[in-house]
Amino acid sequence: MIRFYRMVLLFFGVFCLSCFGATAKPQDHLGKKIFNSNRTQVQPAKYQSDFSPITRKSVSFPAKYSAGTIVIRTGERRLYHVTSSGRATAYGIGVGKSGFTWSGSNKISRKAEWPGWTPPARMRAREAKKGRILPAYMPGGPNNPLGARAMYIGSTIYRIHGTNQPWTIGQAMSSGCIRMANDDVKHLYANVSIGTRVVVLR
Repeated sequence: MIRFYRMVLLFFGVFCLSCFGATAKPQDHLGKKIFNSNRTQVQPAKYQSDFSPITRKSVSFPAKYSAGTIVIRTGERRLYHVTSSGRATAYGIGVGKSGFTWSGSNKISRKAEWPGWTPPARMRAREAKKGRILPAYMPGGPNNPLGARAMYIGSTIYRIHGTNQPWTIGQAMSSGCIRMANDDVKHLYANVSIGTRVVVLR
């Protein structure tokens, strides 16, 4: 009889262990919480468009431009932010494609973080002929063509802005705006203010 009870208790113990083990499987919702509670949470990676293929750097620059001035040389695919007499921070940029380049002098009139995008009617019509339908408005975010920051140039339609297409940095592919990688545009944005002089050279 004692042997019989021992067998029953052994069977019962094995059954209970199997039940508790089943509830702790990772695929079970409760099990996931238990298994993951002590794990380090993985932070999301930066968006691909944060990085420029052209590294920004401090360079020598003509002393005729006062500190704070932004000088854009579209032919070089570079934007220079003058930091002191004879020195500037150089950034790789994307510029206007053929027929969309321009030059002149103006000032930063507005700054925006994760700006919304309202494509001009002319651009929407032009792209529609190519079979690409642009939205009337796109809210700011990582998928927005204006990227993480935008600095508006005077009352023109042009901006210095980020991009979700980092591979276009160093190329002439825009409709006239100056593109920067998000990491670079954030850096520039933090170091300029409304009223900053912008000089665009071809």
